Amino acid sequence: MILSGDEIQQRIGTDIVIDPFDATRLNPNSYNLSLHNELMVYEEVVLDMRQANRVRRMTIPEDGLVLSPNQLYLGRTAEFTETHRLVPMIEGRSSIGRLGLFVHVTAGFGDVGFRGCWTLEMFAVQPVRIFPGISICQIFFHEITGDIREYCSEKYQNAKDIQPSRLYTELNPEGLIDDPQLKFDFGRARKRKQMP
Repeated sequence: MILSGDEIQQRIGTDIVIDPFDATRLNPNSYNLSLHNELMVYEEVVLDMRQANRVRRMTIPEDGLVLSPNQLYLGRTAEFTETHRLVPMIEGRSSIGRLGLFVHVTAGFGDVGFRGCWTLEMFAVQPVRIFPGISICQIFFHEITGDIREYCSEKYQNAKDIQPSRLYTELNPEGLIDDPQLKFDFGRARKRKQMP
């Protein structure tokens, strides 16, 4: 069973948290979430599932940013959500899909107990201009039966930022530390070269 818009509103503050919440974004059976003004792209030519991959951040200006085809962009919702006793899911809005923009490539299925901003895996079929704050996707809620074990993974829980893949924590837990932005101490390297 999917919750109606009225039921979503009635459960705000108990089973459902959407922060900030705006009743004008309610639909008959979903709620529109908006796009934050920051994006992230991977900088690796080949993405390695067993390692943390380098990323680069970019800001979406008020006059928009054109997304290019054949490039995965990671974004996030401006809203922080929290869900109890329900299964949250997100889907791209049909008006966005009709522009050839996939909002979540594979990851629209949430877990009971998830808290955080949603990372969006965005892919454009052709160049498309996006803007910060647009209603980018919709969240909806399924009722669940049976005993409930809430999501409690440290991997993505309580996310308030864009979250690149952390699959490597499962596949290579003893591997690289969780810092794909490797630091180079050029000053120390210069001093070593100057030593006799």
